[in-house]
Amino acid sequence: MIGAIVSAIVIGAIVGALARLLVPGKQHMSIGLTLIVGIVAALLGTLIAHLFGLADTRGIDWIEHILQLGLAVIGVLLVTRIGMGRTSGPGRTGT
Repeated sequence: MIGAIVSAIVIGAIVGALARLLVPGKQHMSIGLTLIVGIVAALLGTLIAHLFGLADTRGIDWIEHILQLGLAVIGVLLVTRIGMGRTSGPGRTGT
């Protein structure tokens, strides 16, 4: 149980960081939010891979990891788009 939690955190951190590198432009996200997006993407990617029988390979489950990364990229895009509407930047009045 503890190993699964640590694994989710480590994989989530890696997947979240890679997703932020792949999304063009600057993302205004904290490290904590990046970690949360990565963990959610890793868990959803694992769940989807298991549902479709894609995670029953020997060795590294590349399809599962690519799915996790794709979901993390979508998550980063969603979070940054939602965040853009809430913050006041240059040229905005903030009202």
